[in-house]
Amino acid sequence: MMPNFVNFNGQLAAADSALIGVSNRAFKYGDGLFESMRLVNGQLKFADLHAERLQQGMKALKLEGYSLLDSWFLKDKAQELGVWNKAKHGRLRLTVYRDAGGLYTPDDNKSGWCLELIPSEVANYRLNQKGLIMDVYTEVLKPVNYLSNYKTCNALPYVMAGLYKNEHKLDDVFLLNQGGFLCESISSNVFVWYQDHLYTPALSEGCVAGIMRQVVINLCIEKEIPVTEAQINPDILHQADEVFITNATRGVQWVIGYGIKRYFNGLSKMLIDGINKL
Repeated sequence: MMPNFVNFNGQLAAADSALIGVSNRAFKYGDGLFESMRLVNGQLKFADLHAERLQQGMKALKLEGYSLLDSWFLKDKAQELGVWNKAKHGRLRLTVYRDAGGLYTPDDNKSGWCLELIPSEVANYRLNQKGLIMDVYTEVLKPVNYLSNYKTCNALPYVMAGLYKNEHKLDDVFLLNQGGFLCESISSNVFVWYQDHLYTPALSEGCVAGIMRQVVINLCIEKEIPVTEAQINPDILHQADEVFITNATRGVQWVIGYGIKRYFNGLSKMLIDGINKL
């Protein structure tokens, strides 16, 4: 199902209309950031966590107006867009950009935004029936700095990883950081179950501060499942019992294979059930 409408700076607009010009800084310089979110039964999931990350990211990019884009704003606009598109469920993307002129150096820090919705017939999170086949991508390493934890519009490392994935007929790939340690996948955070302990790359390793990542960590703490944020050598993938990836739109996806290694999905099943009960 294709969306009919988007919300562009508070105004209803056709999804296929031309809304930005060639001078838009997100188009020219990747000067912005975005949130990928999930609409379920007409309501935005995990609005508080999304608003917190969005506002922190806007502060980091020195974008004005971050205080207005709070959880109430996100919930209200998500619900409104669902009504406009006659959709109760779907994938939302809020893009926030620096609405200014200038070359590399902007002449203003005011922000603009656009909220999109891709409707879906599926209400709850569902674990993938077929496990993912993945490999490690090494051609472009992700830099580690204070912007690494946000979903910025500078996405070329992920684009190149996606091309590699398609060329090698994979479902996804593991990205490494500049030190060669496990970081994330193309659009998700990574979790590794090894010797009855769950590990995920720490934020200091340059991964995106994923919303579902935090939900899974909180759920594990609640269920007394040992979980540690750490620096992870990718060699652990050869010995792990289970590997899965997470993001806010798809929940948990389990990995079945890395090279000749094969994994189980027992913890993944339990976590997806726990997320749907939240």
